[in-house]
Amino acid sequence: MSQKLALFKRAAATLAAAAAFCVASAPAQAAYPDKPVRIVVGFSAGGTTDVIARIMAKELTEALGQSFVIENKPGAGSNIGTEYVARSAPDGYTLYFVAVTSAINQTLYSKLNFDLVKDFAPVALAAKVPNVLVVNPQVPVKSVKELVDYAKAHPGKLAFASSGSGTSIHMAGELFKLKAGVDVLHVPYKGSAPALTDLIGGQVQFMFDNMPSSWPHVQSGKLRALAVTTKERSPTAPDLPTMAESGFPGFDVSSWFGLIAPRGTPPEVIKTLNTAMLKSLEKPEVKDAFDKLGAVPAKTTPEQFGQFIQSEVQTWATVVKASGARVD
Repeated sequence: MSQKLALFKRAAATLAAAAAFCVASAPAQAAYPDKPVRIVVGFSAGGTTDVIARIMAKELTEALGQSFVIENKPGAGSNIGTEYVARSAPDGYTLYFVAVTSAINQTLYSKLNFDLVKDFAPVALAAKVPNVLVVNPQVPVKSVKELVDYAKAHPGKLAFASSGSGTSIHMAGELFKLKAGVDVLHVPYKGSAPALTDLIGGQVQFMFDNMPSSWPHVQSGKLRALAVTTKERSPTAPDLPTMAESGFPGFDVSSWFGLIAPRGTPPEVIKTLNTAMLKSLEKPEVKDAFDKLGAVPAKTTPEQFGQFIQSEVQTWATVVKASGARVD
């Protein structure tokens, strides 16, 4: 019996040694990221989405010790880039820098091969850029209430410009039209620049525009600002009331930008990216860079960003349906 016990003990010791050798020999799992990461932008280089994405890519590169490279995939209102990332491997090495346009597109386009809520894992909201309601100075109004009263007194006579059908600028105008109950005409342009040119020239009467592009014209006196569209007043124009303060409670519209990943990306990767982004958004140089764009840092947890995206999809679905806008 003692001989058998000794043999058993020797066999057990041999198995334990073999197991320990296997554990010691197994390659350690590399910490994320251990190779360059792509951040896809659904618009061409040079626009606000691209500029903010490049700021964040630089910060993530410094924080995590690997290159975060911007890859522009414009087209179909940013849907080409969005779909590309939705179909990418959920390993944290292909990410998407999302903007408010994607939330609008979810209802605006009749056929999409992705779902912004179901096919992505939110990482963090990075920034918000306020829109501002501006009018041609020849329009005899100096407040939002006066604009509403004037529009109601002249049904069908006022026109508002946008940078294109389905853009956040267009939808802000449609939301105003819906909430104010006014009969005004939408005139889409191919970008904010030509829209502002005609607004200044008097061909259209008002516009909801991103603050960075319109504010210089307000300062020069070529346009008159009536309100900002965000919940809080803008640091760029602290004396300008919000739409909520001007009689439209709940009116909270901005161009926003953040980072998302394909659904199924490991939670530890999401946490690593979120932590790095939040630390970056605290840096004075990042705040200064955002301030030059009229952007406000917007720090969130992944869960908070996910709830925000769902809320935005629902909000814009209501506005898109009421406006009748549709892209087949």
